[in-house]
Amino acid sequence: MLQVSELFIYPIKSLGGIALNKAVVTERGFEYDRRWMLVDENNRFLSQREVAQMALLKVDLKDNGLQVTYSTGENILIPFEPLTHETCQVVIWDDTCTAIYVSNLVDEWFTKVLGIPCRLVYMPDNSKRQVDEGYAPIGQITSFADAYPFMIIGQATLDDLNSRLAEALPMDRFRPNIVFTGGKAFEEDLLDNFTIGDIRFNGVKLCARCILTTINQDNAVKAKEPLKTLAGYRRKDNKIYFGQNLIHTGNGTIKVGDAIGVINYHYNNEKFLV
Repeated sequence: MLQVSELFIYPIKSLGGIALNKAVVTERGFEYDRRWMLVDENNRFLSQREVAQMALLKVDLKDNGLQVTYSTGENILIPFEPLTHETCQVVIWDDTCTAIYVSNLVDEWFTKVLGIPCRLVYMPDNSKRQVDEGYAPIGQITSFADAYPFMIIGQATLDDLNSRLAEALPMDRFRPNIVFTGGKAFEEDLLDNFTIGDIRFNGVKLCARCILTTINQDNAVKAKEPLKTLAGYRRKDNKIYFGQNLIHTGNGTIKVGDAIGVINYHYNNEKFLV
């Protein structure tokens, strides 16, 4: 039996994640997941790919907002609602969408701790970022996530990778939203349609991995793994895959311990199975 073992949200894109026992599913993903994002002076998104020390910023959910704490202990509380009404157009990969600047004070704090000019923006409810129509129907939207509302990885998949590494890596290197136990390594590759509670999910595209997976989330130190090892058996068309992106139908709540009800598998990725 496949069973949800961990749930994660990443409220501010590319900052630390938050483990949850239950998560609310909204039209664009888990509630609070990547609704905030740091941008540069050109309103282009920032991530650990360029600014590794973003890993040193940890996020906690509080009753009145997000508390962000830097590795030095400095922290700031970010309200759930922006303190300005100043809208802007922000760029994330090939998409441009509407956002709201959160607060000048917040911008000054992030600029100080990261040592680069940056601003924090929020995606309001009326900003609709369409998922790639090549993989999802019109009307499927996402937040400031790289491309899709959810990403799923099986614990057996990470265990298989760690059996090939000199030093085991934690799941936080891969930033999934849903982790499950049961099944074989890379079983998520084959998940086509499945349910968790009242929510129906569809696996639409394997997740291509980047240098972010090589950044230690505790100290921001970069290394060669896991991409060096994954390249030996998870490379296809010059991309390295680990995890599957999902779209969904329905809103509600899912919990750690929920069963995953597989409706059907697809087999176009079968050659990756080990």
